[in-house]
Amino acid sequence: MTNPFENIEGPYFCLVNDEGQYSIWPDYIGIPKGWAQVGPVGDKATCLKWIDESWTDMRPLSLSRQMEKDMKSRSH
Repeated sequence: MTNPFENIEGPYFCLVNDEGQYSIWPDYIGIPKGWAQVGPVGDKATCLKWIDESWTDMRPLSLSRQMEKDMKSRSH
């Protein structure tokens, strides 16, 4: 059995989860629970480029939100 992520031609989906984390996923494998399709469907390079341009904050959303909340509480 070959690794489905080694196929550079794809096609792949771009996925995002509830924490704002991104991934690529082979189009012939069902999208895992907790993830949603976003961005382009294409070869591996296209999807990785889109993710690189879109995922500008690597922190999980829950951490970002907590940090913002903490900053606001300190400024009052």
